[in-house]
Amino acid sequence: MSSRSLLLPGVRRKLHALPGFRGSLTLTLLWVGLLVVVPLAALVVCAAKLGPAGLWRSLASPRVLHALELSFGAALAASIIDLPLGLLLAFVLVRRRFWGRQLLDALMDLPFALPTAVAGITLVTLFSPVGWIGAPLAGLGVTLAYNQAGIVIALIFIGLPFMVRTVQPVLLDLPRDIEEAAETLGATAWQTTWRVLLPAVAPALVAGLGLAFARALGEYGSVIFIAGNLPNKTEIAPLLIVTRLLEFNDSGAAAIGLAMLVGALGVLILLGAVSRKLRPAGFR
Repeated sequence: MSSRSLLLPGVRRKLHALPGFRGSLTLTLLWVGLLVVVPLAALVVCAAKLGPAGLWRSLASPRVLHALELSFGAALAASIIDLPLGLLLAFVLVRRRFWGRQLLDALMDLPFALPTAVAGITLVTLFSPVGWIGAPLAGLGVTLAYNQAGIVIALIFIGLPFMVRTVQPVLLDLPRDIEEAAETLGATAWQTTWRVLLPAVAPALVAGLGLAFARALGEYGSVIFIAGNLPNKTEIAPLLIVTRLLEFNDSGAAAIGLAMLVGALGVLILLGAVSRKLRPAGFR
């Protein structure tokens, strides 16, 4: 006798494939509400205290506009640079076998575990005018620290693992037979790369680009050590938010945070649409 026949006549019970579905869904929504929705709502409420006119004045100041432009521009530039670097590293880690490959693979996760302040101090040690790499470059008239180039370097460092770890599983699942078939048909290495490999990993590349951008946009600890932090020159938006909080201007800090949230959300929605467009028709 089936379990449905044991039910009383006229009584229907909807069975779920996952036991405890309603309870787990409720708990998930509760945690999402507490960790995401409530803080974002508090940010909007705090910024709304300024009113439309006050919010516009707070965001339209030259210092705030420059900090926002620098943060978005540097994050976008760093994530674009991470795009080919991440693809190359992911391809080497997946398709090549060499001494030290496991060490290189472990180093990819270092920015995840390394405290951002330690990363910033390390970058200054390397790229400052008296650093290991910065000193020889300074002799050539090239300065990478305490300017906007230093900001981009720091953001490249913390965003690269997101690109590698997003592309790597796709390359692992991509059959080698496809590339071998292209070579058998006479395709060169570049033709195989452009017409076989890149279309297969394009959605993952766009997704990794979005993750690297989002991570770089809100980065603080590793940037302030190498940026110089000069207003209207090398001051990033997260640092300006901290400055506003130290000035007890909570609403001003919330206004900058709200602008970053809206801008980041718009970029991520755009990249998500591009990623879905690049997927095969059956997986959209």
